[in-house]
Amino acid sequence: MKSFYFKGQRKLQSFQSVMGGGAWRSGLVAASTLAGLFSLPVCAQQAVQQQADQGTPVVVQPGAPGQPTRTLPPSSRATLPPRSPADVQFMQGMIMHHAQAVEMTALIESHTQTKDLRLLGARISHSQSEEIKFMKRWLEARGESTSLPMQDMPGMDMSNQPMLMPGMLTPKQMEALKKARGAAFDQLFLTGMIQHHNGALIMVKDLFDTAGSGQDAELFNFTTDVDSGQRAEIRIMQTMLRVAK
Repeated sequence: MKSFYFKGQRKLQSFQSVMGGGAWRSGLVAASTLAGLFSLPVCAQQAVQQQADQGTPVVVQPGAPGQPTRTLPPSSRATLPPRSPADVQFMQGMIMHHAQAVEMTALIESHTQTKDLRLLGARISHSQSEEIKFMKRWLEARGESTSLPMQDMPGMDMSNQPMLMPGMLTPKQMEALKKARGAAFDQLFLTGMIQHHNGALIMVKDLFDTAGSGQDAELFNFTTDVDSGQRAEIRIMQTMLRVAK
């Protein structure tokens, strides 16, 4: 074991003999952490301690690089990021869009015995039902209606049929799906759901093609998940259709 000698022949053992390398590093981290804590301005520490003693919430806003932290009043509340009219219309329209997909999957149990289709239907039903809940929460948190006003549905003629979002099945297609059984149902379902999913992709694209839209972080993450998830399911359904033929 090496030893180190300093003036006056004072001998100091190496750090390895006093403590393990890991313990030395742990000590250094702990010291650094304490140094960071005590580097807060005294007034900020006092304010935080005073609020803690009074049992009130402590809201601390980190400062910019090189700037001190700020202790905010207990009444401080987070503000939601701005949203565009297109953001709201997208969420309202997608709720309606998803609701039809859930209605389609509800037919599977009584209309086919195909195991793979049953598994796919359960996956679509669960994911889209959960996404409907998320979209409703998103709208309600912003004081918006969860349904899309009829006049806001783009590109639809109300003269002879209900308004539909892109890719949604017409009443005639839905009626044919309800009447079909077995292999005929499987083919109509897969064809219809591929159409349905492609419509959702168009809605996402239209949203991001609209200036100033899709900037909300929650909405952005949601729409990108919808896009990637439905593209993956389209590929699965296309494979199932090829096998069924």
